[in-house]
Amino acid sequence: MKKLVTLLIAALPLLSFAQAQKAIRLIVPYAAGGPIDISARLLADKVKGELGSVVVENKPGAGGNLGADLIAKAAPDAMTIGIAAVATHAINPWLFAKMPYDSVKDFTPITQILRVPNVLVMNAETAKRLHIHSLADFVAYAKANPAKLNYGSGGLGSAGHLAGEMFKARAGIFAVHIPYSGGNPAQLALLSGQVDFNFDNLATAAPNIKSGKLKALAVTTLTRSPALPDVPAVAETYKDFSIDTWWGLVAPANLPPALQAKLHKAFTSALQSEDIQSRFANLYAEPTPTTPEAWGAIIRSELKKYESVVKASGARAE
Repeated sequence: MKKLVTLLIAALPLLSFAQAQKAIRLIVPYAAGGPIDISARLLADKVKGELGSVVVENKPGAGGNLGADLIAKAAPDAMTIGIAAVATHAINPWLFAKMPYDSVKDFTPITQILRVPNVLVMNAETAKRLHIHSLADFVAYAKANPAKLNYGSGGLGSAGHLAGEMFKARAGIFAVHIPYSGGNPAQLALLSGQVDFNFDNLATAAPNIKSGKLKALAVTTLTRSPALPDVPAVAETYKDFSIDTWWGLVAPANLPPALQAKLHKAFTSALQSEDIQSRFANLYAEPTPTTPEAWGAIIRSELKKYESVVKASGARAE
């Protein structure tokens, strides 16, 4: 027995070292390859000098709820952190009949990471055929031809669907919504002419805008995007119109303040670095490092905004 105790005591430094070397899990509640996943991996690599190994784990499912719930249910020890997105923390609570987590109470905010504009895009050939060259042309045509235009989205309750419904309400037009099983099928439908327009994520739409396959009519942020300075914001015509894609970093609720501060310092420093800002510019994304308090306020504000948007859309998910 004495020998066993001696061996255990001798092993304590090794156990402490192994625990210190344990990788932090950064959970992305979506599949690999998209802008959210890419940004998470860039940041995970950037902070390793300060935090040690950070391993990105993709946990898609239930519109992002599966991965977000894994973050919420983890121990508040800074060894499991993850991404909170507009869908998981502002849209889904109103879209799903039952939620496995509370998007405010079950998380500790660390920092917002990025905002990416959504953009109203038309199939370029369709826009040319219908003589639509601007947002004003688009609205005029839609009013003169109710229900003749249709638009696609990544599904009921997706950001593209909700942006379309918000715009229809503000502009006083009617267009038929066609939901697809994800953003990529919706974009393919637009490129092939199966639908006339989409509200797409700028990071996804930009290559086809630059190639001339899609015509950008307006961005949905309050101001113009530096990536498309000649494309107006919807808010220039419809005051205060704002709907975009955002995501940031959260940890489980009750994370000790010292650990929250350590994570915040590491990730905001990474977001402010020139190389990371350059890489994010290629995603047409704006780095938005914030204080934990400001990030928490953004989540609460967006959650409140989307309550009326989702209810007005009639979208529901089980």
